[in-house]
Amino acid sequence: MSVKVRVPAQLRTLTGGVGEVLVDGGTVGEVLKALDAAHPGFAERLFDESGQLRRFVNVFLSDEDVRFLEGLATPVADGQTISIVPAVAGG
Repeated sequence: MSVKVRVPAQLRTLTGGVGEVLVDGGTVGEVLKALDAAHPGFAERLFDESGQLRRFVNVFLSDEDVRFLEGLATPVADGQTISIVPAVAGG
């Protein structure tokens, strides 16, 4: 099942400059692991030492923050879009 992942500009060096990639997976966590397998370097930027999403990384399935769904266990359907959005700090 193919899922589109939107990659922010700061991480496009890992994808050769591409802003969207297709990977397979049945959950958000599986998709992000497949993304790292296809484009090494994502895991250390997305996950903390315990395997959870880093505090400053937001991941959306369609327009829903996965933290308010089932987190990394959130199921994804074929054709859905996951967006990686780094948190913006400042005032």
